[in-house]
Amino acid sequence: MKDPMKNIQTEIDASYLYSILARNEDDKVIASVFEQMSEIEKSHAVAFLKSNNIPESGLPQPSWRARTLHTIGKIFGYDYILGVLLDTEKSLANSALTARLKMDSKVSLSDTAHVKILQNILKNQDRNAQTSIARFEKSHRSIGGNALRAAVLGGNDGLISNFSLVMGIAGATGGKQEVLIAGLAGLMAGALSMAMGEWISVKSSQELYENQMELEMEELEHNPEGEEKELALIYITKGIPEEQARRMAAEVIADKEHAHEILIKEELGINPEELKGSPMEAAFFSFVMFAIGAIIPVIPYFFMTGSIAILTSCIFSALGLFLIGASITLFTGKNVWYSGFRQILFGLVAAGITYGIGSMVGANLI
Repeated sequence: MKDPMKNIQTEIDASYLYSILARNEDDKVIASVFEQMSEIEKSHAVAFLKSNNIPESGLPQPSWRARTLHTIGKIFGYDYILGVLLDTEKSLANSALTARLKMDSKVSLSDTAHVKILQNILKNQDRNAQTSIARFEKSHRSIGGNALRAAVLGGNDGLISNFSLVMGIAGATGGKQEVLIAGLAGLMAGALSMAMGEWISVKSSQELYENQMELEMEELEHNPEGEEKELALIYITKGIPEEQARRMAAEVIADKEHAHEILIKEELGINPEELKGSPMEAAFFSFVMFAIGAIIPVIPYFFMTGSIAILTSCIFSALGLFLIGASITLFTGKNVWYSGFRQILFGLVAAGITYGIGSMVGANLI
């Protein structure tokens, strides 16, 4: 049977984090949204308590995970917290619905996913706050590629791949000094490969989008009538009456610069804000995170060799894998010990396979 306190803790953490966002948001409209979300989540926690016959005094404090996310928000910015909260929308909605079913009460609009709740709250705000709402929606969209999540996964790639390489060489050589050279070479090769791959990915996407945007501008300059018809058809397919759609399209095309912005969004689905990322910055970030993970299994070989170095490398790597597994729970909300030891298991299995292969190859070479 599922522990009801887990659902209650989830709601309390969400309430706590939304209150953090509210206190650190300069825009009054968005701060109000976050504050109301905090109250909604706390009410869900109270509902869970009542449905399980637990007194309100049993309401838990925010977990280590929520407090850690608060600390991360202080350092890297509070968009990270919002990204994690949005990732938990579905599970929170399911929890709320389960509680209402137990209490045999009607389903409330607040039981749906957080995005729907936020949309309903925003609908009731003053129309003068459209700029604030647009900024909120932009922030919401930008969080999908959470850089913190990428950092954790980059460190994981570096650790597991280089740990496996180091153990393979250690198996072939008995943990001699060659392992250090191979480990450092693996670190540099992997980190450079990751950096180059990230640079190519970001740069090629930018170049593709920029080329499409240039073509769209050329079409707008040479055939504005055709672009106006295309834009009107897009509006019509969105459910706008034909006469109104054609009038809207004509108004847009009248201003060429504004028309270009609208067309690249409506026709190409390109958000110009997404093109401002630096390929070099992305490459550097990937290089550093991969290198941090990859250096862990190599550290012992700076000071020792042989079986003691192999054992120490395994211990260091296991600790690193556990920390990575624990870090992943910041995004998944899963049990820290389960996630940490699962990560250790996967890493040790991979390293064990390469160590076995290295031992067989080494034995055949001797």
